[in-house]
Amino acid sequence: MENEKMNNHEELFSKAVRAGKRTYFFDVKTTKGDEKYMTITESKRRFSNEQNRFFYEKHKLFLYKEDFEKFSNALRDTLNFIETGEYPEGYFDEPKHEDFEDDDKSLDAWFDGLDK
Repeated sequence: MENEKMNNHEELFSKAVRAGKRTYFFDVKTTKGDEKYMTITESKRRFSNEQNRFFYEKHKLFLYKEDFEKFSNALRDTLNFIETGEYPEGYFDEPKHEDFEDDDKSLDAWFDGLDK
């Protein structure tokens, strides 16, 4: 049983948050190299007219340990802006989503620069 769990990327922790018609799942799992990572899954119940039945539409984010601090900081800044209307320090110096196309290499260069 223990080997079976390890082969299936053992789930170490799980928390569900119900929010209206959506449910968010926060799960901690391990990689093959025994590193922890987090998945955030949004699940919405939908109805298919073609199949005449309900199904769950899911969207998933994978967050790895090396990105936790950046993600946490961005989430904190975003929530603070919603609550106070105050922009975080350096906000106007950062690139914005609309400044980049999906295949724009300059976004990768900017993110790589964050580690330095």
